[in-house]
Amino acid sequence: MRNRLVATFLFSVLVATRAEAQFNVPAPAPGENFHVEVGLMFWAPTPELKLQTGALSGLGQVDLVQEFGFENTRFMEFRAVIKPGRKHKIRIAHVPFEYGRQVPLQRPIVFGGLTLPAGVPVASNVKWDLWRFGWEWDFVAADRGLFGLITEIKRNQVTADIGTPLLGTEAIDVTAPILALGAIARIYPHRNFSVTVEFTGFKVFGFIRTVSEAFVDDLEAKTYDVDLYGTYNFGSHVGIQGGYRSVTAEYLIEDNSGDMKMKGWYFGGLARF
Repeated sequence: MRNRLVATFLFSVLVATRAEAQFNVPAPAPGENFHVEVGLMFWAPTPELKLQTGALSGLGQVDLVQEFGFENTRFMEFRAVIKPGRKHKIRIAHVPFEYGRQVPLQRPIVFGGLTLPAGVPVASNVKWDLWRFGWEWDFVAADRGLFGLITEIKRNQVTADIGTPLLGTEAIDVTAPILALGAIARIYPHRNFSVTVEFTGFKVFGFIRTVSEAFVDDLEAKTYDVDLYGTYNFGSHVGIQGGYRSVTAEYLIEDNSGDMKMKGWYFGGLARF
């Protein structure tokens, strides 16, 4: 009888110990359990847009936000992540920034070969189409966090036209794909909530293929992208996300130059499959 009681006691302790060990091991966060993740973010950034073309491209840029009074506008950004393996992710994102306004100029400006006097109503239309195609390798992929490296192509297409029906119009159309490198870190203070910081950037000199499919040698471009955001997951399939992002792109390509920044808070939703 005594041996049976001892055996029963030891068996009960063993079962309880295993159950406690399993209870203390953190389960994988539901936000990392997916094959495809898509998201829509609504972003109203503060713009900084300085452009120039022609002989003045490397000398004096026109501050379009100051001259035309562009205001914060809400844009929709599409994001997608394809996860073929636990440590590998394919990333795609697209956001089109577009501003347009007609105002009488407060002072004369020179844009390309066009001189626009003060007091004349001038129309301006500017679009910055930003695509990101990248690959993420999470060499640290734990249940409650990750740390990885990012390599991506940022495709910047900038189009702008400024002028009047009487004086004429000057236009810009530049496409600049730029390689960017960076890192990502994510932690889960709670299994349903994560905090993430991403940074990518690069500075390049040399040649690039323009929209006319011709290689050019006169090139200087740099890009920086900082994104800090939090994500709350309602299980494995749905989540909400909010954060602060700052994007900078500067370029000097032959007779076109630009200094563009977008920064501000955003909010959106995620779906996972």
